[in-house]
Amino acid sequence: MDAVFCKPSMSNKSDPKDIRFEDCFPKTVLVVGGGGREHAIVDALARSPQVGKIYCAPGNAGIGLVAENVPLKDTDVEGLKAFALEHGVDLTVVGPEAALAVGIVDAFRAAGLKIFGHTKEATAIESSKEFAKRLMEKYGVPTASYKAFSDYNEALSYVSSRPFPAVLKYDGLAAGKGVVIAQDLSEATKALEDMLLDHTFGAGRVVVEDFLTGPEFSFLCFVDGSRVYPMPLSQDHKRAYDGDKGPNTGGMGAYTGLPFITEEDRWFAYQEIMCKTAAAMVAEGKPLSGVLYGGLMKTPQGIKVIEFNARFGDPETEVVLPLLESDIYTIFESVATGVPAPDTVWREEVTLGVVLASKGYPGSYQKGYEIQGLDQVDGIVFHMGTAFREGKLVTNGGRVLMVVAGGPDLAAARAKVYEEVRKIGCDNLFYRNDIAHCAFE
Repeated sequence: MDAVFCKPSMSNKSDPKDIRFEDCFPKTVLVVGGGGREHAIVDALARSPQVGKIYCAPGNAGIGLVAENVPLKDTDVEGLKAFALEHGVDLTVVGPEAALAVGIVDAFRAAGLKIFGHTKEATAIESSKEFAKRLMEKYGVPTASYKAFSDYNEALSYVSSRPFPAVLKYDGLAAGKGVVIAQDLSEATKALEDMLLDHTFGAGRVVVEDFLTGPEFSFLCFVDGSRVYPMPLSQDHKRAYDGDKGPNTGGMGAYTGLPFITEEDRWFAYQEIMCKTAAAMVAEGKPLSGVLYGGLMKTPQGIKVIEFNARFGDPETEVVLPLLESDIYTIFESVATGVPAPDTVWREEVTLGVVLASKGYPGSYQKGYEIQGLDQVDGIVFHMGTAFREGKLVTNGGRVLMVVAGGPDLAAARAKVYEEVRKIGCDNLFYRNDIAHCAFE
């Protein structure tokens, strides 16, 4: 039988007589998803003294070492709901945007289940680029000017009349592949054909934006209505190869402790972007109740929004959550129930993470290559696409592992993480050697 405990310091209650009896039992949590982001969430939950049992659906090989994997797809809302009810899940935490977009939060709440994540309506801030742009325009959130089109010829005519590069965004979820920065008319034509004629990502509209310049960064916040709890800033690396060359990926690494962002920049981004957007969603009757991810850029004209996501970023989550000293269960539960959370506490150090990906990614790649040496790594290893086959750990995705190290500064974290990465043996993995290069230039 699990031990009974109470930990008043991790709750909103300071007087022992205010502690409820049910608060004294380990909580059962279900995490939805199966990548590196979810592994980082599971890892943070495992550090909570309030949490007893963790399930993850579908999970992966690494997650399975600290939680029980459940063979359910992240979009199987009915199956996940039935599982949560049957297994007495106290709280569900949603990782992927696809699950939010199909209404998992709405379904769970209707069944009386506690869940951390945005409703289907609120997820429109990510699932519809046009909705997000209209919202920002209406409420004065700084972003690039835009126009939206459903007709191919009208879109092509507009793009042809403007200077290049041109930013073209599919108005919907496209697994991180629905944005094209066209350098010339040929690239723009191909992108518009894919989005509006061939419906590569499904039937939908296209948003054409002004091209902005400047360093990008990610600002993740826990959001409950108009209450916004900031996390450390981070920057990820999208291109596959060193020097920011090659095709775009889901992210080849990330780090915290951005030297190009001042405290004034951070305060502006928090107040004028993240808080203002949360308040705007409340005003629109679509309050947020999860994580708001701001993909931001420091342009010569000031900080502007490139995109919003309605969930934890990946790979940013893997470098941000290891810095959290507060009990993440308390934060998740507070946001899920609309109760003010205690101030979040973060460690005063920086982190840097390197992704190891299958050769060929983000194009075609092979799976099933054995991975060795993880037991020699002195650091955090998050699994992104792994599996156990015949007792061996093997590659099972495009992005396979992410190694994260912390330190007093980026130089120390960077030296440490690459030392540990080199201990991992696999014939079919590659990684970038220059994560955080912007901080050293």
